[in-house]
Amino acid sequence: MLAALEVLDDLFNELEKVSTSQWFYLIIFLIAFLDSVFPVVPSETAVILGGIAAGQGHLNLAAVIFLGATGAALGDNTAYAIGHRFSAPIQRWYAKKEKRARKLQWANDQLRLRGGSLLLTARFIPGGRTVVTVSSGITRQPRRRFAIFVTLACVVWASYAAVLGFVAGEQFKDSHTKAFVFAFIAAVSVSGMLEIVQHFRKKRRAADLQP
Repeated sequence: MLAALEVLDDLFNELEKVSTSQWFYLIIFLIAFLDSVFPVVPSETAVILGGIAAGQGHLNLAAVIFLGATGAALGDNTAYAIGHRFSAPIQRWYAKKEKRARKLQWANDQLRLRGGSLLLTARFIPGGRTVVTVSSGITRQPRRRFAIFVTLACVVWASYAAVLGFVAGEQFKDSHTKAFVFAFIAAVSVSGMLEIVQHFRKKRRAADLQP
């Protein structure tokens, strides 16, 4: 865990060196896009740094949010397309083991039951968002509905990360690890709140259906 935080801190330092350049807009877009398809580099890092740079007057906060959200939304749609295009070989791979097959079936059931809210929740979980978006393509979720919820999720996600950097930039400037930890806790908290809201909505609907 400590080694991972050190790697992230080094990455933060490297990105920070170019975060005041106008080229950083392109970096935000590309990292947000790639993170949706290949969850290797946490895109929150780039968006938070963009928010910090905006707070210092180097970048525009609205542009940071727009490019982060646009890159993430395009990446999520690409992940959907990959799942849709290669669904047959992916499903064959899952079917080779019963445990894997159950996981795919669970994803299918959850997406059909609560696809929209699941997409909103998963966007705040690094790595988890890719699993859900690819699974959406595999299970042939309605593309228009998927695009709407993904766009909403990406706008909320980019706004939260950028504003976090903009408001708390001075605190994070000398403690990058704190930025990662805070962003992760905030993301998990948002996911938890969405799940709680979904739970109570289901209970209320069930109560309304009772005679």
